[in-house]
Amino acid sequence: MNWDKLYRKKLTDVATALSKIESGNRVYLGGGAGVPIQLSQALVDRASELRDVEITHILTFADAPYIDPKYEGVFRVNALFIGHNVRKAVQQGRADFTPVFLSEIPNMFRNGRLPIDVALIAVSPPDEHGFCSMGVEVGTTKPAAENARIVIAEVNRQMPRTLGDSFIHISRFDHIVEVDYPIPEAPQGGSSDEHLQVGANIAELIPDGATLQMGIGSIPDAVLRNLGSHKELGIHTELFSDGVIDMVERGVITCARKNFHPGKIVAGFLFGTKELYDFVDNNPMIEMHPTDYVNDPFNIARNDNMVAINSALQIDLTGQVCADSIGTRFYSGVGGQIDFMRGAARSQGGLPIIAFLSTAKGGELSRIVPKLYEGSGVVTTRNDIHYVVTEFGAVDLYGLTVRERAKALISISAPQFRDELTHAARELGYI
Repeated sequence: MNWDKLYRKKLTDVATALSKIESGNRVYLGGGAGVPIQLSQALVDRASELRDVEITHILTFADAPYIDPKYEGVFRVNALFIGHNVRKAVQQGRADFTPVFLSEIPNMFRNGRLPIDVALIAVSPPDEHGFCSMGVEVGTTKPAAENARIVIAEVNRQMPRTLGDSFIHISRFDHIVEVDYPIPEAPQGGSSDEHLQVGANIAELIPDGATLQMGIGSIPDAVLRNLGSHKELGIHTELFSDGVIDMVERGVITCARKNFHPGKIVAGFLFGTKELYDFVDNNPMIEMHPTDYVNDPFNIARNDNMVAINSALQIDLTGQVCADSIGTRFYSGVGGQIDFMRGAARSQGGLPIIAFLSTAKGGELSRIVPKLYEGSGVVTTRNDIHYVVTEFGAVDLYGLTVRERAKALISISAPQFRDELTHAARELGYI
């Protein structure tokens, strides 16, 4: 049977496709901007027929109707990274959170630690050989689809065809549903003067020819805006957004000096505007790969001058970084922070960086604190910390004593908190 006949045989409507899901199943839902929106929205239509269905996913950029309290006992989310759409449910105990490094999620699907019954995924239309691209989210979705008992695919005409290790053959699908809707977008946010100063402080550390890891948000955008005079930069990152496009077109990002996948931007998933999705479509400069490959610290370290830029909710005066919780309230997850911090630390000339605005709540709270809030999770340990950057400067804590670290961190804290932090450091016996 040729692939076209096989495709037509598997093509069906949403209701028939979702009939494969049974009570007690674990259902993986494609993440990021690669959410199969029609399938996920229609899943709740079967609520009266199901019980105890676990919906597992990473961060998703779409509505999550299955999280509604009225579906308690029917659907329960297991978030591998907490997004805004499930955060309240996790904090209220109506949804679960599994702490895990992003690099290790694919193997959890493979080794049976987190077996998948049904994978709901979004893909591009098939090429002439019957292969669909996973498009904007390859990272954890391709491994889930490869290891699920049942795969139900939304074939979206508007999903870009990204290259790399991003393809799956239609023979792997049990059901196919054709859709035609725009991929979820995230317009570029503005950067404040403070964000731009953080970006400028980071840019001063970055040498020509460096390879960058950065995500989306005001600080990554601010960094890119400060790199216009740099030369031959590269990208190896779990996620990138629109800010990369201009830097490629201006010749700042060429990936020419990368040791690992030279000439290629390597990523696991992406999220931005339609301009970004058009840019990556069939673009041979872009390679998408699963996260056990992209986020493997040993692969990351293969690039010389690897610069990892990650953020924090708080950092204490010894260098412990909290990035996943506010006290005992889970907020996000570990993601790839440790993967890239450790990879960059082992790179020749690498720069592991934690960057953030020095204050929160409009200047009311210092993010640099004597002690993390009670119950806060330590994501980057004091043993892993290197560079810390705020709008007030950059310090390298690696190899420093606790006394030296406390003084260095106080020097880049907001001025209105420095006396308070110094007093606390003395009370704690740090200085």
